[in-house]
Amino acid sequence: MKKVKVSLQPIVSKINLPTVMKTAVLPGDSIERLFIATQVGEIFYIGNGVIRTFLDIRPRIIKLGASRGGYDERGLVGLAFHPDFYYNGRFYLHYSVAGTQGPGALPKPFKPDPCDPETLNLQWMNRETQYDHIDTVEEWILQPNGQPQKRRTLLNIRRPFFNHNGVNSLNFSPENGKLILTTGDGGAGYDPFNLSQDDMEIAGKIIEIDVAKNTLIENPPVVTRFNELPSTIQETLTAMAKGVRNIPGVSFQRSYSQYIKYVGNVGQGLVESIFSFTHYKPIPVTQLIQASLMKVELDSEGFINFGWRGWEGAFPTSIIRDCPTSPILDEKTIAYYNEAVKTSARRLQPLTSYFHKDPRPDKFGGTSLTGVQSYMGNGIPDLKGSVVFTDLARKEESRPPVNGVLAYTRIRYDCKLSDFGVIETNYNFGSQSAYYVSLGTNLDQSRLYLGVHGSMKVTDFNQGTVFEIVP
Repeated sequence: MKKVKVSLQPIVSKINLPTVMKTAVLPGDSIERLFIATQVGEIFYIGNGVIRTFLDIRPRIIKLGASRGGYDERGLVGLAFHPDFYYNGRFYLHYSVAGTQGPGALPKPFKPDPCDPETLNLQWMNRETQYDHIDTVEEWILQPNGQPQKRRTLLNIRRPFFNHNGVNSLNFSPENGKLILTTGDGGAGYDPFNLSQDDMEIAGKIIEIDVAKNTLIENPPVVTRFNELPSTIQETLTAMAKGVRNIPGVSFQRSYSQYIKYVGNVGQGLVESIFSFTHYKPIPVTQLIQASLMKVELDSEGFINFGWRGWEGAFPTSIIRDCPTSPILDEKTIAYYNEAVKTSARRLQPLTSYFHKDPRPDKFGGTSLTGVQSYMGNGIPDLKGSVVFTDLARKEESRPPVNGVLAYTRIRYDCKLSDFGVIETNYNFGSQSAYYVSLGTNLDQSRLYLGVHGSMKVTDFNQGTVFEIVP
């Protein structure tokens, strides 16, 4: 594919790690403003070239990076503005709650062993004590005096591990006006309890929340499974997809009278994948629960399954080991053969994939997918109608300074795997590492924003920069 060249124009620097970037028009305002959420719990907006604080919930956020040398995937990971935000002032947050630190669901790191069936059939036991933290999804309102205030809690979710909580995890669907929540598989690696394929588990799903319905429950119980929720909350939820490992948001691209949905699924050790679909048939959570109680299989035609944990994108999930006689080669073993067979015909094929190791001169070795956005602007003609994505750090540059990667792909209508191309930037980060941690866009997808952090550690403060991607 054609190599596209762009420039990076700094908008704001010396902020904390930016997890979400999107625009909104404040009530009573006339200008679309860029809002930036940071992992530690701040939300800023840019007004007249000045950065202003919109909300600071740092005291509500769990203590980050304490036990992992500064690296963490918890914190403020989701921000979405109601489609009628200008009129009703409502917005939504997804974050990890202060004071909820637990010991974790497993005492040591997990790796499946196809020769040891016990490792393939683990159960998450003692969930009320063996968990890592609690995530919450809340509705807030911007009051007439300009002060945001929490209105209600929509969900409280207990998470088994610290990672795979999603990022840019809240977005509104332009098709049905529902709030879309993307929940990662719970973390660790290899989805130890296979939560992503279990229809009752909240983990590993894309969920639609009807925020127009009032559940009349001020403090919902802390749960891990759909059937643990009060019925009034169950009735607000539909499941859109399963087989999620970890997702950096959902992007909607208008195509005539319908929307193409783009979803990136972060890989394990082999490949990162971007999926696309137009038609889907979400299943009401009440139906999922009823089918589980009656032990009957639901008609899941049109219900999206990304295939994890049996599949990593287009490949059966692999365990990767160094070859004992040749350190430059890898041995790859299918981790979950039976599950790969079981889900092979039900899963969605990716639109495109890129690899952690790629010998092709015009490609790159990736680390972790951190953003997927549709671009519909005219400013960069070579990208119009494309799907732009970001990777945290180029593998070939694993020694400092590290730089992330921008790339793009295009939708195909012939059901074939699409190729991808690298987007070159001319920005010189000097001796400073530049991890590409997030990707955002404005309301009509005519502008793209790149979040960069100088470190992998959330505890390295004020090392974040937000750029606009320009011609």
